[in-house]
Amino acid sequence: MAEQLHVQLVAVEEKVWTGAASSVVARTTEGELGVLPGHAPLLGQLAEPGEVRIKLPEGGQVDYQVTGGFLSVTGSGVTILAEEANPVSADPAR
Repeated sequence: MAEQLHVQLVAVEEKVWTGAASSVVARTTEGELGVLPGHAPLLGQLAEPGEVRIKLPEGGQVDYQVTGGFLSVTGSGVTILAEEANPVSADPAR
């Protein structure tokens, strides 16, 4: 089994999405950032408006439009803390 990331996407008032992912791509104030399993720890500020793309282990993808917030990468996974997060596509098999 390939390595996976544990990802949490949290908005101010709710947990929006949580689960396993093969990668995460987010737009930060420093540019677009891709995170794979084993990525070095970091903290980045999300760009406004921004998009977070979560690639699922089975091949699908979920996309969210985010406003404000931060992305944190640690040894235990990726946490995205956004002021707002809205799904871009409702098709996780994309």
